[in-house]
Amino acid sequence: MDWHLLWQIFWLFTKVALFSWGGGPGSMGLMQRETVAAGWMQPDEFADGMALSNALPGPIAPQVSAFVGYKMAGTAGAIVAVSGTVLPTTILMLVVVIYFFSLKDTPAVKAMLQGVRPFVVGLLAWTTYDVARTVFEANKLGWGQGLLQNWGKVLIAIGTFLVLNLTTVSPIWLVVVTAILGLVLYRSK
Repeated sequence: MDWHLLWQIFWLFTKVALFSWGGGPGSMGLMQRETVAAGWMQPDEFADGMALSNALPGPIAPQVSAFVGYKMAGTAGAIVAVSGTVLPTTILMLVVVIYFFSLKDTPAVKAMLQGVRPFVVGLLAWTTYDVARTVFEANKLGWGQGLLQNWGKVLIAIGTFLVLNLTTVSPIWLVVVTAILGLVLYRSK
Protein backbone atom coordinates (compact mmCIF):
# COMPACT_ATOMS: atom_id res chain seq x y z
CA MET A 1 0.00 0.00 0.00
CA ASP A 2 1.37 3.39 -1.03
CA TRP A 3 0.87 5.48 2.13
CA HIS A 4 2.33 8.56 0.48
CA LEU A 5 -0.27 8.42 -2.32
CA LEU A 6 -3.07 7.85 0.20
CA TRP A 7 -1.92 10.91 2.16
CA GLN A 8 -1.85 12.95 -1.09
CA ILE A 9 -5.40 11.82 -1.88
CA PHE A 10 -6.62 12.68 1.63
CA TRP A 11 -4.91 16.07 1.58
CA LEU A 12 -6.18 17.05 -1.89
CA PHE A 13 -9.78 16.26 -0.98
CA THR A 14 -9.42 17.97 2.41
CA LYS A 15 -8.24 21.14 0.65
CA VAL A 16 -11.12 20.93 -1.82
CA ALA A 17 -13.62 20.45 1.00
CA LEU A 18 -12.23 23.28 3.13
CA PHE A 19 -12.01 25.78 0.27
CA SER A 20 -15.31 25.06 -1.50
CA TRP A 21 -18.54 26.91 -0.93
CA GLY A 22 -22.03 26.04 -2.05
CA GLY A 23 -22.21 22.41 -1.02
CA GLY A 24 -21.32 19.42 -3.15
CA PRO A 25 -22.18 20.93 -6.54
CA GLY A 26 -20.20 24.03 -5.64
CA SER A 27 -17.12 21.95 -4.91
CA MET A 28 -17.13 20.20 -8.29
CA GLY A 29 -15.28 22.98 -10.10
CA LEU A 30 -12.45 23.08 -7.59
CA MET A 31 -12.38 19.29 -7.35
CA GLN A 32 -12.09 18.99 -11.13
CA ARG A 33 -9.41 21.66 -11.33
CA GLU A 34 -7.33 20.06 -8.55
CA THR A 35 -7.62 16.45 -9.74
CA VAL A 36 -6.82 17.39 -13.35
CA ALA A 37 -3.90 19.58 -12.23
CA ALA A 38 -2.57 16.65 -10.17
CA GLY A 39 -2.73 14.48 -13.30
CA TRP A 40 -5.20 12.10 -11.68
CA MET A 41 -8.11 12.75 -14.05
CA GLN A 42 -8.80 14.04 -17.52
CA PRO A 43 -11.78 16.43 -17.86
CA ASP A 44 -13.86 13.78 -19.65
CA GLU A 45 -13.13 11.23 -16.91
CA PHE A 46 -14.19 13.74 -14.29
CA ALA A 47 -17.41 14.41 -16.23
CA ASP A 48 -18.05 10.64 -16.21
CA GLY A 49 -17.60 10.59 -12.43
CA MET A 50 -20.03 13.49 -12.07
CA ALA A 51 -22.57 11.82 -14.34
CA LEU A 52 -22.35 8.56 -12.42
CA SER A 53 -22.60 10.37 -9.09
CA ASN A 54 -25.62 12.38 -10.22
CA ALA A 55 -27.33 9.16 -11.26
CA LEU A 56 -26.92 7.74 -7.74
CA PRO A 57 -28.70 8.80 -4.57
CA GLY A 58 -26.79 10.80 -1.99
CA PRO A 59 -24.43 13.75 -1.94
CA ILE A 60 -22.27 14.28 -5.01
CA ALA A 61 -18.96 15.41 -3.45
CA PRO A 62 -18.20 12.18 -1.54
CA GLN A 63 -19.30 10.11 -4.53
CA VAL A 64 -17.06 11.92 -7.02
CA SER A 65 -14.17 11.82 -4.55
CA ALA A 66 -14.69 8.06 -4.18
CA PHE A 67 -14.62 7.77 -7.98
CA VAL A 68 -11.29 9.61 -8.19
CA GLY A 69 -9.83 7.89 -5.12
CA TYR A 70 -10.72 4.46 -6.46
CA LYS A 71 -9.07 5.22 -9.79
CA MET A 72 -5.91 6.30 -8.01
CA ALA A 73 -5.59 3.66 -5.28
CA GLY A 74 -8.49 1.20 -5.32
CA THR A 75 -10.76 0.76 -2.33
CA ALA A 76 -8.29 2.33 0.10
CA GLY A 77 -8.04 5.37 -2.18
CA ALA A 78 -11.84 5.69 -2.32
CA ILE A 79 -12.13 5.49 1.48
CA VAL A 80 -9.36 8.02 2.02
CA ALA A 81 -10.81 10.41 -0.60
CA VAL A 82 -14.27 10.28 0.97
CA SER A 83 -12.73 10.77 4.42
CA GLY A 84 -10.87 13.84 3.19
CA THR A 85 -14.08 15.19 1.67
CA VAL A 86 -16.31 14.60 4.69
CA LEU A 87 -14.40 14.53 7.98
CA PRO A 88 -12.69 17.95 8.11
CA THR A 89 -15.79 19.87 7.05
CA THR A 90 -18.07 17.88 9.32
CA ILE A 91 -15.87 18.68 12.30
CA LEU A 92 -15.67 22.32 11.22
CA MET A 93 -19.46 22.46 10.80
CA LEU A 94 -20.01 21.06 14.28
CA VAL A 95 -17.76 23.76 15.74
CA VAL A 96 -19.30 26.55 13.66
CA VAL A 97 -22.91 25.54 14.25
CA ILE A 98 -22.36 25.82 18.00
CA TYR A 99 -21.54 29.50 17.55
CA PHE A 100 -23.55 30.34 14.42
CA PHE A 101 -26.94 30.65 16.02
CA SER A 102 -25.64 33.17 18.50
CA LEU A 103 -23.88 35.16 15.74
CA LYS A 104 -26.12 34.74 12.67
CA ASP A 105 -27.94 38.04 13.15
CA THR A 106 -24.83 40.16 13.65
CA PRO A 107 -24.14 42.72 10.90
CA ALA A 108 -20.71 41.20 10.14
CA VAL A 109 -22.03 37.67 9.58
CA LYS A 110 -24.99 38.95 7.55
CA ALA A 111 -22.63 41.01 5.38
CA MET A 112 -20.26 38.08 4.81
CA LEU A 113 -23.15 35.83 3.76
CA GLN A 114 -24.38 38.50 1.34
CA GLY A 115 -20.96 38.39 -0.33
CA VAL A 116 -20.60 34.62 -0.38
CA ARG A 117 -24.04 33.86 -1.85
CA PRO A 118 -23.38 35.48 -5.27
CA PHE A 119 -19.92 33.90 -5.25
CA VAL A 120 -21.63 30.51 -5.02
CA VAL A 121 -23.82 31.39 -8.02
CA GLY A 122 -20.71 32.32 -10.02
CA LEU A 123 -18.90 29.16 -8.95
CA LEU A 124 -21.83 26.97 -9.98
CA ALA A 125 -22.08 28.82 -13.31
CA TRP A 126 -18.37 28.25 -13.95
CA THR A 127 -18.69 24.57 -13.04
CA THR A 128 -21.61 24.21 -15.45
CA TYR A 129 -19.65 25.96 -18.19
CA ASP A 130 -16.56 23.84 -17.62
CA VAL A 131 -18.48 20.55 -17.62
CA ALA A 132 -20.46 21.67 -20.70
CA ARG A 133 -17.21 22.24 -22.61
CA THR A 134 -16.35 18.58 -22.06
CA VAL A 135 -19.84 17.16 -22.64
CA PHE A 136 -20.37 19.09 -25.87
CA GLU A 137 -16.73 18.63 -26.96
CA ALA A 138 -16.21 22.39 -27.23
CA ASN A 139 -12.55 21.93 -26.22
CA LYS A 140 -11.92 19.90 -29.38
CA LEU A 141 -14.44 21.27 -31.87
CA GLY A 142 -15.23 24.78 -30.69
CA TRP A 143 -18.61 25.73 -29.28
CA GLY A 144 -20.52 26.02 -32.56
CA GLN A 145 -19.35 22.72 -34.04
CA GLY A 146 -19.50 20.98 -30.65
CA LEU A 147 -23.12 21.99 -30.11
CA LEU A 148 -24.09 21.02 -33.66
CA GLN A 149 -22.43 17.60 -33.52
CA ASN A 150 -23.85 16.91 -30.06
CA TRP A 151 -27.37 18.20 -30.69
CA GLY A 152 -28.93 15.23 -28.87
CA LYS A 153 -26.99 16.08 -25.71
CA VAL A 154 -27.96 19.74 -26.12
CA LEU A 155 -31.64 18.74 -26.30
CA ILE A 156 -31.27 16.58 -23.18
CA ALA A 157 -29.67 19.50 -21.29
CA ILE A 158 -32.30 22.01 -22.44
CA GLY A 159 -35.14 19.56 -21.81
CA THR A 160 -33.87 18.83 -18.31
CA PHE A 161 -33.58 22.55 -17.55
CA LEU A 162 -37.08 23.26 -18.83
CA VAL A 163 -38.73 20.32 -17.05
CA LEU A 164 -37.07 21.26 -13.76
CA ASN A 165 -38.12 24.91 -14.11
CA LEU A 166 -41.62 24.45 -15.47
CA THR A 167 -42.88 21.36 -13.63
CA THR A 168 -42.64 19.68 -10.26
CA VAL A 169 -41.23 16.46 -11.74
CA SER A 170 -38.58 15.01 -9.46
CA PRO A 171 -35.01 15.04 -10.77
CA ILE A 172 -34.97 11.33 -9.91
CA TRP A 173 -37.26 10.62 -12.85
CA LEU A 174 -35.12 12.75 -15.13
CA VAL A 175 -32.04 10.73 -14.18
CA VAL A 176 -33.90 7.53 -15.10
CA VAL A 177 -35.25 8.94 -18.37
CA THR A 178 -31.92 10.44 -19.46
CA ALA A 179 -30.06 7.24 -18.58
CA ILE A 180 -32.48 5.32 -20.82
CA LEU A 181 -32.07 7.95 -23.55
CA GLY A 182 -28.30 7.62 -23.25
CA LEU A 183 -28.56 3.85 -23.56
CA VAL A 184 -30.70 4.16 -26.66
CA LEU A 185 -28.83 7.04 -28.34
CA TYR A 186 -25.21 6.44 -27.40
CA ARG A 187 -24.79 2.73 -26.72
CA SER A 188 -22.86 1.98 -29.92
CA LYS A 189 -20.37 4.79 -29.32
